[in-house]
Amino acid sequence: MDLTTREMKTNRIAVGLDIGTTKIVALIGRHNEFGKIEIIGHGTAPSLGVQRGVVVNITQTIESIEKAVELAEQSAGLSIKSVAVGIAGQHIRSLQHSDYITREDAEEVIEDADLDRLTENVHKLAMMPGEEIIHVLPQEYKVDGQGDIKEPRGMYGGRLEASFHIVVGQLTSIKNIARCVKSANLDLHTVNLEPLASADAVLSQEEKEAGVVLVDIGGGTTDVAIFKDGIIRHTAVIPHGGNIITSDIKEGCSIIEKQAETLKVRFGSAWPGENKENEIVAIPGLRGREPKEISLKNLSRIIHARCTEIINAVFTEIKNYGYDQPSKKLIAGVVITGGGSQLKHIKQLVEYLTGLDTRVGYPNEHLASLEATNPLNSPIYATAVGLLMQGLNSRKAIDFVEIPEEDLATVDSLEPAEEAAWEAPVAVAHAMESHEDAEDFAPIADATDEADESAFDHLLDGPQEQHEEDLVEASVEDAPEEKQPIATSANQGNWFKKWADKFIDLIDE
Repeated sequence: MDLTTREMKTNRIAVGLDIGTTKIVALIGRHNEFGKIEIIGHGTAPSLGVQRGVVVNITQTIESIEKAVELAEQSAGLSIKSVAVGIAGQHIRSLQHSDYITREDAEEVIEDADLDRLTENVHKLAMMPGEEIIHVLPQEYKVDGQGDIKEPRGMYGGRLEASFHIVVGQLTSIKNIARCVKSANLDLHTVNLEPLASADAVLSQEEKEAGVVLVDIGGGTTDVAIFKDGIIRHTAVIPHGGNIITSDIKEGCSIIEKQAETLKVRFGSAWPGENKENEIVAIPGLRGREPKEISLKNLSRIIHARCTEIINAVFTEIKNYGYDQPSKKLIAGVVITGGGSQLKHIKQLVEYLTGLDTRVGYPNEHLASLEATNPLNSPIYATAVGLLMQGLNSRKAIDFVEIPEEDLATVDSLEPAEEAAWEAPVAVAHAMESHEDAEDFAPIADATDEADESAFDHLLDGPQEQHEEDLVEASVEDAPEEKQPIATSANQGNWFKKWADKFIDLIDE
C-alpha cells in the first residue's frame, strides 16, 4: 500500500450502531496507518425499547439511540449523520439455494456484471408473506458444470451457477429499526446480520477455513454462525440470552431484577460443582426488611439449567449443519463471545455439552493498541466492532474533518442557509471556505470544481422544480467521476434535502 492510499484510508470514518436488547452502542472509528481500527469515539446507553432483538417501543428506542450517539459525538468531536446497523432477533432464518444464468457470449470472460446478475436472480425469490431477504451470500460457483470454484471472474463459460446462503428476516422488524434510526436524524449506511458482524470482529481467517462455530450470547438472543473453508455455511438466532438467566434467578430466589443481575455477574457460575453448600451471600432487604441469604449452590444450579438449554439449542443447529460428516468437520471448534461469554465456567460447559474445543472471542485483535483495562476490549462490544469494520470496508465510508472545539458551539446556531455548508456526506460539520487552514481540507474542497460552482449558482435563479432536476444533473454528470458522491452531498441545499427525504420516505412506504 503506497503512502497516498494509506493516507486516504486513514482519512475515512464509519459508525457502527449495535441496537441490542440490554444496551445500544455507537462506535466511531477509522483505520490507522498500520491498518488497525482506531476507536475515536464511543457511547453506550441502556436499551429500553428492544426485546429479544426486536423493537417493541419505538419512542424509547429512538431516545436510547440518540443518547448513545450523543455520547459518541462528544467523545469524538464529530457530528454523526450515518451509521452501519446490525439486525438480529428470533424472526431471522436462513436457507440454501442454487441458481444459474446463461451467458450470451461464452467467449467473453466472466465479469462482475455476470455475478451481479446471478445475485439479482436470487433476490427475486418469492419469500413467505412479510419476509424480506437481508443477505445473499455466494458460497461456491460452477462454470459449465465444473464445480468447487471460489473465484469465477476471468474464466470463460456459457453457464454460471452458484450455491447461496440466504438470510431472511421479517420486513416489519427491519422497517421498525430503520424508522428508529431515521427518527434519530441518522441515515442507514448499511444493514448487516449481527452474527456476521461479530464473526468479523473475533474470528481469524484460519479459523474460518478450518471450520468454526461462532456463538454470540447477547442479552435477548444467542446468535450462531458456522464457517467452513472460509465461507459462511449456516446462521441461526436462538430467542434466549442472558436476560432470561437473570429472570430465572429473579423468580427462583424471589428477589428484584437488579439484584438478580448483580448476583449473576458477581457470583454466578454455569457449573454447580464449583460451589459448596455452605457458601452464602446476603443481599439487602427491601424497605427495612431483613437481608436475604442466597445459597451460591442454588444460584449456580439455576444458571446451569438455563445455560444448558441455550447451549443444547446451539448444538442442535450445529447438528443440523451436519458437523459429523468428514467434509464438514469443525476443526477450530467453538468461539463464544458477547456479554454471556463472561459468565464464569460457561466455556467449560460448552466444551462438555458439545465435545468441541472452545475459546472466548475478544475483538481486540483488530483494534489499535488499547489498555488492558479498556472496556472496548470486552466481548460485550464484539458486535459493535464488527459493524464498524463492515462500515469501514464498505465503499460508503466517508472522508471527514474534525470540528475545532471553538466551532462546535456555533454549529447549532447557524442559520438554515448556512447550515448546508457544514454538512458533509455522512460525517462531519465543517465550514470549508471560512477556515483559515483551507488547504488542509483539500480532499473535500476539490470535490466542487469551477463547473460545479457555476452550475450550482445557475440553479439559484430558476424555479424550485427546475432546481431539483438541474441539481442532480450538475452534481452527478458534471462532477469528476471519482468525486461525484462528495460533490452531490456538498452542493445540496436545505430545500433539496427535505425533498429528497420525502422522496426516500415515499419509496420506503
